[in-house]
Amino acid sequence: MTTPRTEHLVLPGVLTAEQAAATVRGILAVQREDGAIPWFRGHHLDPWDHTEAAMALDAAGEHAAAERAYDWLARHQNDDGSWYAAYADGAHDDVTDTGRETNFVAYAAVGVWHHYLSTGDDTFLDRMWPTVYAAVEFVLRLQQSGGQIGWRREDDGTATADALLTGSCSIHHALRCALAIAEQREEPQPDWELAAGTLRHAIRRHPERFLDKGRYSMDWYYPVLGGALTGAEAKSRIEERWDDFVVPGLGVRCVIPNPWVTGGESAELALALWATGESDRALEILQSIQHLRDPATGLYWTGYVFEDQAIWPRELTTWTAGSLLLAVAALGGHEATCAVFGGELLPTGLETDCCA
Repeated sequence: MTTPRTEHLVLPGVLTAEQAAATVRGILAVQREDGAIPWFRGHHLDPWDHTEAAMALDAAGEHAAAERAYDWLARHQNDDGSWYAAYADGAHDDVTDTGRETNFVAYAAVGVWHHYLSTGDDTFLDRMWPTVYAAVEFVLRLQQSGGQIGWRREDDGTATADALLTGSCSIHHALRCALAIAEQREEPQPDWELAAGTLRHAIRRHPERFLDKGRYSMDWYYPVLGGALTGAEAKSRIEERWDDFVVPGLGVRCVIPNPWVTGGESAELALALWATGESDRALEILQSIQHLRDPATGLYWTGYVFEDQAIWPRELTTWTAGSLLLAVAALGGHEATCAVFGGELLPTGLETDCCA
């Protein structure tokens, strides 16, 4: 096992160099030999969280391990371009949820673009292009006439028309990354540009096109994190519900009114705050969740029930650690992470005034 690069992962009150290295080693210890990164050993892998953990490895300079994670995706992609929603302990032949969720599938494009920006490896990008292309095409087959993306296709082929705001925002981000990959390879995809534009318009102007999940903090900050809202609109959305979701000194609620803060949502909010120029508040959020850190492994507990003063559930998840490392990397100026989540090198101006 290599020594992770941690100079940009040091953040006062969040991570020392030694702690950052321990967190990276914690993720590496969970990764299987075949490249799969389950939530933790003995639990399942889902493609979105697998990719999030791989991105964190790239942010720490563990490029070979991250590449193995993307190769796992390429090897085990379904014929229709998708991946299943859950694999037991990352075993590709032990599927525990045969549904195929669109935001899970799309997120591979974010990871592939992040890896390319981290390494400059054109051979990797060429090798992964068919995987990204097939994944995007699968996702866009579930786009509705209003721009929103149906959230899931069942194993029998039945497509779910209902759209989730958080999932569609993540897909918006993924489509922009996929378009950046296409541009890098000089293979323009005008249909993807149109799809991303209509999706962005739906997110910004038509909340009624999505299932009402306003109790969940992800629906609050994901339009910002996914890049659909920027500037004054993004800051206004964050301010609007700050007091609903942020528990000072403890982190971010997953869902109101439950007295449960979660590390993943907190780190993602910090990343969204960084993207709006609110680095000081992003730092405060990351500092507030250090009570979730497990010193023995360097990983982070998923959540904390503050009324009971209890860790719950009792699980140390790679994706919680991964999201925290990515937020720290952005604050630390890691170029690839900043470019992917700050919008640099991603296409803009996709939405047109003619959208209905």
